[in-house]
Amino acid sequence: MSTKTKLRWGILGAARINERLMPAIVGANNAELVAIASRRAGAATATLDQYAPQLKNVATYDSLEALLDDENVQAVYVPLANHEHAEWVLRALKKGKHVLCEKPMALTTEAIDEIKAEAEQQQRVVMEGFMYRFHPQHTRVHELIQSGIIGEVRSVRAHYSFMMKPARQYRLVEGVANGGGAMWDIGCYAIHTARYFFSEPPVAISAMAHYVESGADISTSGVIDYGAGKFAQFDFSFERARRCEYEIIGTQGGIKCHTVWQLPGDVPVISWWTEAGLKQQVQLLPHNHFKLEIEHFSDCVLNKKPPLLSLDDARENCRLIVAALQSAAEGRVIKLN
Repeated sequence: MSTKTKLRWGILGAARINERLMPAIVGANNAELVAIASRRAGAATATLDQYAPQLKNVATYDSLEALLDDENVQAVYVPLANHEHAEWVLRALKKGKHVLCEKPMALTTEAIDEIKAEAEQQQRVVMEGFMYRFHPQHTRVHELIQSGIIGEVRSVRAHYSFMMKPARQYRLVEGVANGGGAMWDIGCYAIHTARYFFSEPPVAISAMAHYVESGADISTSGVIDYGAGKFAQFDFSFERARRCEYEIIGTQGGIKCHTVWQLPGDVPVISWWTEAGLKQQVQLLPHNHFKLEIEHFSDCVLNKKPPLLSLDDARENCRLIVAALQSAAEGRVIKLN
């Protein structure tokens, strides 16, 4: 990495994601945590003490606006409630900050268009925080596909789930229209994963959901039709045992990523098989995908590089999420072209 300096980061919120994010910023070789803010009095200081007690020169604020006014902060991470993401990404951009936003970037494609226009005007980097994409195991999967070992990709199945614990019930307080439910929380991973392995534009999407009283989906399953018999199946839930895996089936074999959400010490496992009888399972080296994401974003800002995940990518993911929610609500297939 050619950078000779470090990107100075601020965090807009004392969310649980700081358990993973804060050590990632601290451990990154081209990043420095300089500020954290929360609207809850004392929460920023408490979060810093909990996850990075060794840091002594980090500014803590009881106001999000105060952090954005801090000229020492060059980039911010936005881990607020889903329905607040677009608003605070725009506020940060208008203050001249680069922005890494926890998924989903926004709840509408129109909001992402507004973010893109502001980012271009301010000449700032903005990226949606799908940390999993920075783990080398997915590059290895893509390399296997490119090698032709499983032939032409015909289907992808992405499955993400965990049993909802009482501490996470806040995810179901709001209905899907306001960013609540499984789709906006973990379903965005499933759709993002499926899209990674198809180069064709999708032609239709269909979904079914199980809702709770608030109007939030607690389980959703569906299919994205890529035409010519190519399909991506997504399935995610807050009421099933933990799963975070995907499988790709081609004309000559298949590949499986066994654990997408990797903890820093986890050993990644991918396996593949072919119609010719080849079967192989390999263990890869552990990596912290949050740290890799922070290093990538910091490198993009410091060395003026485009980020791996563009705002066009964020827009397309949002478009499919909105269409899937519409399909589930109306009980019909939604055409996408």
